[in-house]
Formats: sequence, structure tokens, C-alpha cells
Amino acid sequence: MGWYEHELGWPVTGGAPPALVTGVRFDALDVPAEAGFAVLGRFPRPGQLGPVALDGHRVRLLVAPGAAEELPGLLEWLEWGGIALDLLALGAGRSLRAPAHPEWSRREAAYDRSAPVWLRPPRPGFDVESTVPALHVAAGTDGAAGPVGLAALVAALATACHRIALRTRCPDQPWAFSYASRMLAGTRPRSFTS
Repeated sequence: MGWYEHELGWPVTGGAPPALVTGVRFDALDVPAEAGFAVLGRFPRPGQLGPVALDGHRVRLLVAPGAAEELPGLLEWLEWGGIALDLLALGAGRSLRAPAHPEWSRREAAYDRSAPVWLRPPRPGFDVESTVPALHVAAGTDGAAGPVGLAALVAALATACHRIALRTRCPDQPWAFSYASRMLAGTRPRSFTS
């Protein structure tokens, strides 16, 4: 695990198996794999999202440190407050299982199918803080947009998690996310003026 400490500068716990400490260089948003893959499909370009790991049936998207504390307020601001979503945040004092080095992950996964793997690995030589979604969106030095903002990422993850919840609760209901369908589900206000 020297790769994390020496090449990336990420703190690692000393236990076995080792884990990446959250809340220092990054936090992580933890969602069901289906929701994570749906969001990865929405942001396919490199640099739009930071590193992303798959751990069992969960996807962990690395985000800016402090994002875990912002998540409840951000969900409320995005009008997802009070809705049960399978969207968790790992922040200060938490950790996540460390995936193997990207070049070794296939070999390690062959031995342990439950081992976490990188879907979008971190890149040595690139500061993690410049590649993870944060509350502010900074433009790149070449004028290109930086990573997607935290609000846009959380909105996409919340929508994906909500779709999964609706589909599992009501398997015969078609996927409908019009304003009217959200009003019926009680997840949108009836009027913006009332």
C-alpha cells in the first residue's frame, strides 16, 4: 500500500486490510453500484469526476474534504430532504477499504472477488483536490471546465438512488420523472408560488 502513501500522499490506516482515511485529502459518497454506474455514464469524460472505486455492490466517488458534512444541507437545498435515499457520505473519522493498485487489481480480484477495485483510478502526479467534485467549480488553466460541481453530482446521485428505490418498491410502474410524477410521489412541491 506504499503507493497510496508515497506516490499519492494519502493517509492509510495500519490495519489489515488497509483502508484509506477519509476527511483529510478527500471524502467519499457511497451509493449502490447501479446508481454509481448510472452517474458514471452521465459524466464519461476524464477529469469530470475524481477517482471512483467499486467495493462489492457499492460505488464510492471521491469528493472534496468536508463534502460529507455538507451533504444533508445540500440534499435539503436540492429538495431531496426527507426522502429516504441510499446515499451515504464518508467524512472525517471514517475510512474506506483501499482498492489495489490499478495495475494489480485484476490479479488481486481473481484471488478475492470481494476486493475493492478502481473504476476510475487516481492519477499519480495530479493533486487529488483539483480532480474531485467540490461545492465550487473552478475552471482549468486552459479555459476548460474543471470537475463537475458537488451540487450537480449529488443531484445526479440522488436521482439515480431514487429511481432504484421507486423501481424496487413499484416494479410495475414505468420510469417516469416528470414534474407531475414527482408531485404524486410527494417529492416535489405542488407549486413554486405557494
